[in-house]
Amino acid sequence: MPEFASAALIVNARSRRGRKLFKRACTAMSGLPFPVDAHAVKNPKELEATLKRALDKRPDLVVLGGGDGTISGLVDHLVGRGVVLGVLPLGTANSFSRTLGIPIDVEGAVDVIRHGRRRRIDLGMIDGDYFANCAAMGISPQIAETVPHGLKKVLGRVGYLGWAAYQFVHFEPFTLIIDDGSGEKRMRVTEVRISNGPYHGGTWLVDDARVDSGEIVVQAVVGNYKLRLVRNWAASVIGSDVRHHDTVTFRGKSVRIATEPPLPISIDGELLAHTPVTAHIAAGIIDVMVPA
Repeated sequence: MPEFASAALIVNARSRRGRKLFKRACTAMSGLPFPVDAHAVKNPKELEATLKRALDKRPDLVVLGGGDGTISGLVDHLVGRGVVLGVLPLGTANSFSRTLGIPIDVEGAVDVIRHGRRRRIDLGMIDGDYFANCAAMGISPQIAETVPHGLKKVLGRVGYLGWAAYQFVHFEPFTLIIDDGSGEKRMRVTEVRISNGPYHGGTWLVDDARVDSGEIVVQAVVGNYKLRLVRNWAASVIGSDVRHHDTVTFRGKSVRIATEPPLPISIDGELLAHTPVTAHIAAGIIDVMVPA
């Protein structure tokens, strides 16, 4: 285990579940051989400011608790600070944690901090914005961008899934224009994933993506029929290689991406950009705690 003099814990505690898991995390971390400056942040808009205040105390380790979006939204502030990242997976998909082999229960994740090792990894970038795991264009961002405010809160998961079904019926394939350095290519697609790791939405989808490969991987689900996207998702769940016949993969240190029409981009679950963009890899830019 690396020797740390101090650590900071920043948890997205917006939900009641998040606040409960924060208490569990504090209990689990109470036995660590160094002090932990712990913060439960109920308002997500205050996460960045809370992290910056914690960094002013110069901790050796910063543990971020939340989903993939929380980690991607805060990781920019850790780059170049000489701190090690710890991950406390408190989201729904927890794709970044799955990629790193970190257990998705609180006690298991804290055990990685206690007994794990440091690993140097890459981060993806959309233009100048770092992200941890995966960005996407297609039906998923369309659902997130158009869902009526409060629908999921009022009707729960059933309401959200109903809206997703409605959007899926009305969703149309789009044109991807991509250049990985070998010349511009155009194709009709139903989904595009820009990946620094193999997991997307908690499911293994992008075989070629690795957090230490030194390359960004762009996977396109091709074809004019939405059935291809359904088959691609289903095949990934059951582990069938059928999905490989429905995808085209590009990779490189920098890939230029545009779409017709311009589309929103979901970066680890948060709508943060629109095409056209350039996807980069920031190779070996941060240390993270992983299982020994």
